[in-house]
Amino acid sequence: MKRVSSVFYITVTLVTIFVFLGASLPKQFEQITTNINSFLSTTFGWYYMWLMSALIILSIFIAVSPYGKIRLGKNNEKPDFSTPSWIAMLFSAGLGIGLVFYGAAEPLFHGFLDAPFAEVGTDQAFKQGLAVTYLHWGIHGWALYGFIALALAFFQFRKGEPGLISTTLKPLFGETIMKGPLGKMIDVLASFATIFGVATSLGFGALQVNGGLNHLFGIEVNFTAQFIIVAIITVLFLISSWLGLSKGIRYLSNVNMVVAILLLLGMIIIGPTLLIMNMFTETFGLYFQNIIQWSFRTAPLGSDNRTWVDAWTIFYWAWWISWAPFVGMFIARVSRGRTIRQFMIGVILAPTLIIAIWFAAFGTTAGHIQNSGVDLSQYTTELVLFNMFDQLPFSFFLSLLAILLITTFFITSADSATLVLGIQSTNGSLTPPRTIKFSLGLAQSAVALILLYVGGLTALQNTIITAAFPFSFILILMGVSLVKALNNEIKLMKREK
Repeated sequence: MKRVSSVFYITVTLVTIFVFLGASLPKQFEQITTNINSFLSTTFGWYYMWLMSALIILSIFIAVSPYGKIRLGKNNEKPDFSTPSWIAMLFSAGLGIGLVFYGAAEPLFHGFLDAPFAEVGTDQAFKQGLAVTYLHWGIHGWALYGFIALALAFFQFRKGEPGLISTTLKPLFGETIMKGPLGKMIDVLASFATIFGVATSLGFGALQVNGGLNHLFGIEVNFTAQFIIVAIITVLFLISSWLGLSKGIRYLSNVNMVVAILLLLGMIIIGPTLLIMNMFTETFGLYFQNIIQWSFRTAPLGSDNRTWVDAWTIFYWAWWISWAPFVGMFIARVSRGRTIRQFMIGVILAPTLIIAIWFAAFGTTAGHIQNSGVDLSQYTTELVLFNMFDQLPFSFFLSLLAILLITTFFITSADSATLVLGIQSTNGSLTPPRTIKFSLGLAQSAVALILLYVGGLTALQNTIITAAFPFSFILILMGVSLVKALNNEIKLMKREK
């Protein structure tokens, strides 16, 4: 325990306070988070739009500029993991449960329940619903992940610094950032955002597994069932954490990819295949055609449907930011040895393409079934997928496969998060003690349970907005610091030549 920093104790203390308040005052806590959520979304929605768009521009600039030649490690260093395993780990850590949770439901809701641009239920709304889903899950979020991962990997593997968020600000604040209270505060904030971001996804996973088991076997949907689900998954991801990165997370990530590909191919083959391929082609083009306008859409006037923007786009940007410290640090951990250009292209483009195909398959199938006269939009988010399967051949098998995928995503996301939290709590050690990882793993499961207990999905979504906002300012400082450091590195490389 000698390597444990004060970040661990401060983070655990704050989480303990939160868990106590949430358990003892659930109604008051839900009301407080709702008020904070409303204030931040209404007042700072424009800020989230500018921030996410600026990170895309910065990421593309870094990739195509001379900075792209810099290797994340020594000049002749090779990547630690093969490209397929690397992409599988990006996929598992960066997407997780949300992909299954929203795969059929989000495009369906945008097209047939609350359309953002067109009349509900029309063909135009159907197509735009898919395209705007790509917006929420595509380039914006992965540019954010790639930017943070790049900053961490550059300082850690190229410059030999500890793998901490605070380290990335060293060019701006000097050595004092790593030893003073400001650095500790930044690392605590990153840990806190990580716990809440991951806990939210764990809550989503518990809701959907519970919904699936109810649909298949009649198991009642309630907090007791969700508690048991979270407890079982916690045991499983702690076992995976015990095995370590090379055995636990890598193997499970590869299993994730296989299960996800099987489910995706099954959906394309069993669903309306030709419609899926045509919808994917057109809506992917529609996404790129409108990406600039939608990236800055704040709906300022009364007839613009600002409520939709708050509930979806701004919620997603906050969710990505709350996950960014965790996913960014994990991606950095597994990306050693790649050039910046290879890294940024892989992190941004590969997941975006996979995501678009996924939502096209599930969203098109859900919309096709809706148009056939079966009202899927009446179901809650976690139940849309299973009720959609009911209208297809091999529905029981598809539902079991989906529950298996949610479970493996559940395990890999939580396992990856415990590794990252352990790194942040031990001054950047790449092999944090198991006792530390276990403690933090239990903490994030406890937060997930409290969020489920106090308000289900509402409390989960509210907490994301709250946890992400303060960390967003650190992102701005990281951007300035990284460009300064990369510029100095290019000068150094020229002198060495």
